[in-house]
Amino acid sequence: MSDKIKIDIVSDVVCPWCLIGYKRLQKAINELGVNDRVEIEWQPFELNPGMSAQGEISYDYRARKYGATKEDTDRQTAYLTKLGAEEGFTFDFFDGIKIINSQDAHILLDYAKEFGLQTALNLRLVSAFYSERKDISDRDILHKELLTVGLNADEAIKRLDNADARTQIQTEEKHWINKGVTGVPAMFFNSLKSIVGAQSVSTYKQVLTEELGL
Repeated sequence: MSDKIKIDIVSDVVCPWCLIGYKRLQKAINELGVNDRVEIEWQPFELNPGMSAQGEISYDYRARKYGATKEDTDRQTAYLTKLGAEEGFTFDFFDGIKIINSQDAHILLDYAKEFGLQTALNLRLVSAFYSERKDISDRDILHKELLTVGLNADEAIKRLDNADARTQIQTEEKHWINKGVTGVPAMFFNSLKSIVGAQSVSTYKQVLTEELGL
């Protein structure tokens, strides 16, 4: 047990389950009244690291990668939409939604961490993508979202052309993969105890209670 706890959330901004998991974790933190004892840091994971800059229509992608039919995908997205609504979030899985490359977003999240705005930017990008039909692999859109959370957008966007910054994200991704992360969300409590998947509020409360000695 400890006075404070750091939670590393390994996730991707285009992972709907990551958003659901975070919302439930935050609900657990709020219900326990331990906001001042918890530090959250987002860690990079790319669900589609080989995705082209053009992206790929979700139906086509799921059919190609998983052999899923349109009906399969519709059932999955309807379920996610329901779960999102339960957490106060709107998932808009419109017909033309694309699977995109998210590496630029991860570089910008690393930048935002320096200013204590990592969670704010993460949530803004997820909302932009899933609720507002925005392509968050587009630099113009990323620029606007950076401004929305109060970051220096021009400075941040320059980071995308910095080879060292890109290499750093790739190195961090490998670090979490080497720790056994194969799917997200994966949450590490004080770098030790880990939970994979979007768990229930009660599960997160149990872990927090144990780790904080409540």
